[in-house]
Amino acid sequence: MTQKVAVLGTGKIGEALLSGMIRAGWAPADLLVTARRPERAEELRTRYGVTPVTNPEAAKTADTLILTVKPQDMGTLLDELAPHVPADRLVISGAAGITTTSIEARLTTGTPVVRVMTNTPALVDEAMSVISAGSHATADHLAHTEEIFGAVGKTLRVPESQQDACTALSGSGPAYFFYLVEAMTDAGILLGLPRDKAHDLIVQSAIGAAVMLRDSGEHPVKLRENVTSPAGTTINAIRELENHGVRAALIAALEAARDRSRALASGNNT
Repeated sequence: MTQKVAVLGTGKIGEALLSGMIRAGWAPADLLVTARRPERAEELRTRYGVTPVTNPEAAKTADTLILTVKPQDMGTLLDELAPHVPADRLVISGAAGITTTSIEARLTTGTPVVRVMTNTPALVDEAMSVISAGSHATADHLAHTEEIFGAVGKTLRVPESQQDACTALSGSGPAYFFYLVEAMTDAGILLGLPRDKAHDLIVQSAIGAAVMLRDSGEHPVKLRENVTSPAGTTINAIRELENHGVRAALIAALEAARDRSRALASGNNT
């Protein structure tokens, strides 16, 4: 039986998901979208051949609803959906910090809910999507969710209690690397390189390092030691990073991201 999937609140991540699903073989005729602005919905229709609908229409028609709105907009969306979502719909939430329990409480009793935290590399099919089951979600629901998000990268199942930590590590993770590349590019300019050359050097180094981490099976400490010669340039740079507390700052930053995810779950959107 053909499964219809609706992406609600289709922004950049929602569009990346749509695009990836179509490349993975999903028929555009089976994909529905909702958007806040009519012109945005029409843009998606033109670009992908998907069908724009209203949120209530999506709830009545689709077998799976993927909620890609921001956390602060989730309550309004659920209020709009609740009268129209039967208990046999699979509801997938991509909103940071919003628990499956809180979503289940707003919908028909027994509605299966799955929580997913993905990240912006979905735009290039290199996402890391972390999946957790709500109290009514089955193994089939999780497998279906993996099939959808597997179209734009890797998936990983975790207990929902670990979602806030995963949000800090991978949901927000790309921003940390972009921040690091920005800082290293500025350093390259300070050292006398043109911006474009500094950028190219750093980006390719980052890609190479990421592939080594993924494919070598080596611990990052071992890979770092392979670059770190006695009394060489690398160890001098690492000494400065340690002197400035970069490791401690990263740990504190991830704790702050985790705590913010927890605050969103408690309804603190400010």
